[in-house]
Amino acid sequence: MPGEAGVCAYANADQGAGKNCEKETRSGSMKRYVSNSDESVRMFQNNFLEFFSHVHPSIPAIIYLPVIALMFYRSVTAGLSLSYVLPLFVLGILVWSLTEYFLHRFVFHFVPKSNWGKQIHFMFHGVHHDYPSDSTRLVMPPIISVPLAILFYFVFTNILGAHYLPPFFAGFIVGYLTYDLTHYAVHHFSLHGKFGLYLKQHHMRHHFMDPDNNFGVSSPLWDFVFGTFVRKRQESATAER
Repeated sequence: MPGEAGVCAYANADQGAGKNCEKETRSGSMKRYVSNSDESVRMFQNNFLEFFSHVHPSIPAIIYLPVIALMFYRSVTAGLSLSYVLPLFVLGILVWSLTEYFLHRFVFHFVPKSNWGKQIHFMFHGVHHDYPSDSTRLVMPPIISVPLAILFYFVFTNILGAHYLPPFFAGFIVGYLTYDLTHYAVHHFSLHGKFGLYLKQHHMRHHFMDPDNNFGVSSPLWDFVFGTFVRKRQESATAER
């Protein structure tokens, strides 16, 4: 059960994730979060569960870099040539980017109606929109990512076959790691490189301007494809009048 502060994210979920917590600032814009400081809200009364809701950003790399290495090793032992490995690897990265987009748009931003659904939504994603700078909740907890990785592994095995799976799955996991580390970086670091700053601005617009758009984190590609890319604040007709 989320802590008292967490009720904000799902108390009126039919209004959208965290939107019931909006407050008007002095400039007249809407504040779409509870706190933008690096602080946490308690999600579980149980200390054991609460502990595992906080994840150091190195954990995904510790878990999944060996998986990537194993997939490349299996590609070699399977006798796959570079002409197979490279396209399948790139395809895996591309499929992850699409998976990232759909998970963020249709799963993380799904608005449940039941009280338990609102609580689950808060634990999965609502807490991040309420406390977007909480550095301990910027990467996916292994308790979620590992079962998902296993599920995707078997799904893709059935689609591609065990022989061609390793380079594809290596690319898929590289895509996932890129997503997790990019998400941590855009929230936690001051990025100055052109591409890094672009990704940061793209994601910050999702958080602080329009949570119904800009769902891509590691890439804005699918926002362009599906028409959910926004660059500037869209003033409503009411506001214009």
